[in-house]
Amino acid sequence: MRRFAILALALAFGAPACNDDNPVGPSNSGPIVFTAELRASNENPPISGAEANAQGRVTITFSVPRDGSGNVTGDGVWNVQAVVSGFPDTSVIRLAHIHNGAQGVNAGVFVDTLLTPANAIPLPGGSATINFEGVPILGTRAQAVMNNPAGHYFNMHTPLNGGGAIRGQLVRVQ
Repeated sequence: MRRFAILALALAFGAPACNDDNPVGPSNSGPIVFTAELRASNENPPISGAEANAQGRVTITFSVPRDGSGNVTGDGVWNVQAVVSGFPDTSVIRLAHIHNGAQGVNAGVFVDTLLTPANAIPLPGGSATINFEGVPILGTRAQAVMNNPAGHYFNMHTPLNGGGAIRGQLVRVQ
């Protein structure tokens, strides 16, 4: 009981935590997390027509080995959770990946989710939460994205917009 009281007091008065997380910036250990606001208007050129109101938010997590300075030391996996809306009821997501391009610049696929038109994801009601888990990622690719998140974007493609329907530049949050 006494330990509980001490712990409660320590938490109540903001005792320092016993970990290495930096409350004002990304950590040098643990997963590497990025987010992006996905908008049809972010595509180049901006999307018009039936999918012009499509939008979403993506959270991307890299799980890769790192050294004490936070540098990636090997290959790992990445997970994606995208919450999308504003699509027509008949839309499907057929491709999704990270590209190595700055805002407004189109570029090639840099890190792929392995989604293909053969296993496209339907968007009933025009919205969905889409998850990709345990997708392999090369350590060199993870390090490149980590070094320059704003120089990379995530986008999702549909049959109506084969070049990309929604897009957003990455921002590192952890």
